[in-house]
Amino acid sequence: MNAPERVVKRKLSFFQTMKAVFWSFFGVRKKSDYESDAAQLNPVHVVIAGIIAAALLVTTLVVIVRIVLSQAVGGV
Repeated sequence: MNAPERVVKRKLSFFQTMKAVFWSFFGVRKKSDYESDAAQLNPVHVVIAGIIAAALLVTTLVVIVRIVLSQAVGGV
């Protein structure tokens, strides 16, 4: 006979997943928070949230570099 499959319910919303990914980017997650999130996060949401967070990080860095370079060139 087949063993019954474990059904894992994913309970966190996309915005809660974004919050978990945001804190994970900074590496400031408690072990207990990580374990509870790992049991409840939807893997598809994690991938999408990671891509969005990475795009925001890169965009922010590009904007900061452009501002600094425009001030350095204009100030000389």
